[in-house]
Amino acid sequence: MKIAVTLLVVALAGVSVFGQSPTLRVVTDDPNLPSELFYGSVKVKPLRVRPGTNPPQVITIDDTDFFVQQQYVDFLNRMPDQSGFGFWNNNINQCGANATCIDVARVNTSAAFYLSIEFQTTGYLVEKMYKAAYGSTNGASTFGGAHTLPVPIVKLNEFLPDTKQIGKNLIVGQTGWEAVLEANKQAFALDFVGRSRFATPFPSTMSPMAFVDTLFVNAGITPSATERSTAIGEFGGAADISNATARSKALRDVAENPTLSSQEFNRAFVLMQYFGYLRRDPNTGNDTDYTGYDFWLTKLNQFNGNFQNADMVKSFIVAGEYKGRF
Repeated sequence: MKIAVTLLVVALAGVSVFGQSPTLRVVTDDPNLPSELFYGSVKVKPLRVRPGTNPPQVITIDDTDFFVQQQYVDFLNRMPDQSGFGFWNNNINQCGANATCIDVARVNTSAAFYLSIEFQTTGYLVEKMYKAAYGSTNGASTFGGAHTLPVPIVKLNEFLPDTKQIGKNLIVGQTGWEAVLEANKQAFALDFVGRSRFATPFPSTMSPMAFVDTLFVNAGITPSATERSTAIGEFGGAADISNATARSKALRDVAENPTLSSQEFNRAFVLMQYFGYLRRDPNTGNDTDYTGYDFWLTKLNQFNGNFQNADMVKSFIVAGEYKGRF
């Protein structure tokens, strides 16, 4: 399901470089997702006009149907399916003209995409796999005084292609989605442990016990005896971790550990505000460090993960930086 739009490109005054004006380029990274427009090297915004309107009605992120569609694009990396699109549209439109109701419904609708089974088993799993494989990195913050804090190590340019890979052809709720998801998880995990970056800290000569213990240390959790033995047992008694399939299974055992899922939840939730809404890393763009990330994580933790009371999602979807994308 995709809302019908007519795109009008606004003419820009270009600066000639060596006698040549910049050219307008349509960039399509994924044929199933909206394209982007660039004038030379500068990203520009098209005017989205609702077909059949006279005078022309410009579509903005304040329009319910476009807002809902964008949640699918930003968090699930796909266009909406018809039933889901209708459900979330109605979730907001049932408010009628009640502005307060609309504001609350937009927040809850958007947050639902992070909380959804589809995102939790794709995008969030990707974040946890990076955590189990590589731990955290340190970020600088001035919130409450200059200090450093552990922050997620995955970057947006890594997260997006990996999330698209693990979510390929997946629409949770459609017939057979569980099989599609499991096949995607297996294929992605196998690819992940075969990368050169992964081989550096985990050479094939490493013992299964050392491998599994390192993953749990990176994940920041202490496994039960059963959890540890299950992950080690993926290697079937082998002396090393040269079996890529076994490596991938052991990594999944750690990344899908329920303790890690609970422990990492708020950190990932804040991270996805930047990845999803702002399409950047927390320490880039308008931010030079992790002060903003630190602020929102502290606030979300203070409210025990309640994004509504923390005003987190609301603040991002009304931010000028978010609306400025469209």
